[in-house]
Amino acid sequence: MVDRVYNFSPGPATLPVEVLEQASKDVVNFKETGIGLIEMSHRSKEFMAVADETEALLRELMEIPDNYKVLFLQGGASSQFFMIPMNLLGDGKKATYLNTGTWSKKAIKEAKLFGDIDVAFSSEETSFNRVPAVDEYNVADDSEFLYFVSNNTIYGTQFPGFPNTDKMLVSDMSSDILSRKIDVTKFGLIFAGAQKNMGPAGVTVVIIREDLLERTPENTPTMLCYKTHADKGSMFNTPPCFAIYAVGEVLKWLKKQGGVAKMEEINKEKAGLLYQAIDSTDFYRGHAETASRSLMNVTFNLPTPELETEFIAKAAEIGLNGLKGHRSIGGCRASIYNAFPREGVVKLVEFMKAFEASHTD
Repeated sequence: MVDRVYNFSPGPATLPVEVLEQASKDVVNFKETGIGLIEMSHRSKEFMAVADETEALLRELMEIPDNYKVLFLQGGASSQFFMIPMNLLGDGKKATYLNTGTWSKKAIKEAKLFGDIDVAFSSEETSFNRVPAVDEYNVADDSEFLYFVSNNTIYGTQFPGFPNTDKMLVSDMSSDILSRKIDVTKFGLIFAGAQKNMGPAGVTVVIIREDLLERTPENTPTMLCYKTHADKGSMFNTPPCFAIYAVGEVLKWLKKQGGVAKMEEINKEKAGLLYQAIDSTDFYRGHAETASRSLMNVTFNLPTPELETEFIAKAAEIGLNGLKGHRSIGGCRASIYNAFPREGVVKLVEFMKAFEASHTD
């Protein structure tokens, strides 16, 4: 068997080895049924049990109240960019958005098709190197909600705390869901593509407060209406069965690690090791401002693009893969989601020190 490398990819991203091993068995023969998981009816009692357990685990780990629905949808997180305003901004109502990166910018473009969108903050002029302080923007009085991306994978920024407003919060948590404790009751809607911190690509989790299901305009297409999926327990059409199953297996693993609070401790320690290595020298420079640094995606630059190319190539030679920064900003990026092992971070820090020593007098 080939040794596993340390996968710093931003997504699809590394998964717990024990989850991969269990999935490799269940794909062939699920719980001795003689049927592989991915060929099993989504309405079979076996798969219905999988879906129910996955939802129950997510509710437990995130402390999701009973008046919220948990939906397992398709179309990726990008489909939520238009589903949210389509469902929640009928008759051209207003919403406030914070522009902190590529994904919020895309969401703003889609939202403008359905409502009056007020962009109350943007860090685009400084290459999205920070998120706003609480006093840097105002939420319009007539806004239905405040939309923001909690963690920005490309630029390595993250909201250290959530916006303080009386308005309903809507958040894209695709890259940091389950990485730290949050108060779900502050949000009307949370969504996340699974492929960064929860499982493989193919399913998007939507957590929506029940009263919002009644806001959808009558002319909304059936498949794009949240109530359609809420009423049918995410079984209106054939759901992404394998992805839902894999999310459930990751949630079991997360619970065994000690839950979200314990994972938050581990994530802070892992990121701290990397940021300490960056801050201890002028050879490496972090992209994000210190107060906006992400615990999930650590972005940094070397003195020249040529050195960055060499750094990425030599790191890959020793099993440190996926360190190339996003094509839009270049540089390097280490994505260290929940399932990324601490020893991989330690090995990267050791390599960073050795690489610097070999390129400085």
